[in-house]
Amino acid sequence: MSGPQSVDRALALLDAVADAPGPLSAKALARQAGCSLSTAYHLLGPLTARGYLVRGPEGYGPGPRIPALHRSFRRHLDAGGGAVAALLTRTRRTTGAEAYFTAYRDGRIAVVDTTAPLTDLGNPWRPGLETRAHATAHGKVLLASLPRAARRRYLAAHGMARLTEHTITDEERFEAEVAGVRRRGVAVSVGESDPAHTCLAVPLPGRPDQALSVSLPLADFRRRGDEVGSLLARAAAAFPTLPE
Repeated sequence: MSGPQSVDRALALLDAVADAPGPLSAKALARQAGCSLSTAYHLLGPLTARGYLVRGPEGYGPGPRIPALHRSFRRHLDAGGGAVAALLTRTRRTTGAEAYFTAYRDGRIAVVDTTAPLTDLGNPWRPGLETRAHATAHGKVLLASLPRAARRRYLAAHGMARLTEHTITDEERFEAEVAGVRRRGVAVSVGESDPAHTCLAVPLPGRPDQALSVSLPLADFRRRGDEVGSLLARAAAAFPTLPE
């Protein structure tokens, strides 16, 4: 096999490994990628040799090359040379809530970095591609910055799945929601993507494709949501704007 189909299947194998809770066998990967076992082995070989995957006694897992890709992604988005990491740390300290840096690029939204430990499997917004943007505060902020045509294309491509009873799944209602986000300058998602958590988000100054957000348990939000929102806005306002 050669050409785009081979590349697409190799990436499907990487996606399957990334999304799995633990190592996957070659047979399981072939099934998920929709290819034969021999094809899977043909693709797994170079992926392993180049460090994108590792093979252990229980199957294949992410390799040592993966963290370098994430560091490169963060570096390309952080024109301030470490300013984002400092911003997240400062936001976590002042708000007492886990902080997140999210970005929109080429029709996709991704959580780029967070103060939440990677080992915290209960954290509802871990780094990676965001597939629930319509139901998250950071997603609302980033989608609110787009022209309506671009926003409609995004929602058509990614859908508006009902994740909880509070999720907005109607496009016109979502339009009203993002109009409110633009007026207020802050977005809130109360149990829309995760029933036990609330997230608040604001755009970074001069960077409409980047957002700063925090998450906190629902009970905590009800007690001090206004305070956290003010602290979040203050933290974002102090972030350096991009040079003209």
